[in-house]
Amino acid sequence: MQRHRQVAAAPERKASETWEAIGQLVVATLERSPHITRSDVAAAMRAAGPVGVMLVAGGHLETHPLVIVADPVYLSVTTVSGGAAMRLDEDLGPVPGGAAARDWTIYVPTPDPVGGAVRAALGGSPHLSSAAPPAESVAKSEKAAGASVLNLDALAKRARESE
Repeated sequence: MQRHRQVAAAPERKASETWEAIGQLVVATLERSPHITRSDVAAAMRAAGPVGVMLVAGGHLETHPLVIVADPVYLSVTTVSGGAAMRLDEDLGPVPGGAAARDWTIYVPTPDPVGGAVRAALGGSPHLSSAAPPAESVAKSEKAAGASVLNLDALAKRARESE
């Protein structure tokens, strides 16, 4: 389920505080799953912290979203600055669907001129990616294709057992 959240940046928050608010949103959403640990998500957000703060401070997250893919959650997060940030009615509560998530990836945007720095900083975490995020329909169709194969195998096994 595709969701979009906006987070107030300057002058409402410093860039580091904005990244922290984004991190809390991501952690609160994913930690609801019994398959995902809070510490893993928090560690990934900390690892991305230096470039995340840079993306917020440079205004890049206003037009290039941070995307969290954790089926069924597909969350894009952008920031809002200036007067609009002071008027923004934020929703930083957990995004519905997180309890059903198993695998997750945080796609960090790589806009020019900071793309190289972002790619270099994200190399160590298996849950951080500098690649373009998949379209929601592609992510869902890949999962559905995998699920149908598993179901077909289960049906074949059951047929063999009943013979």
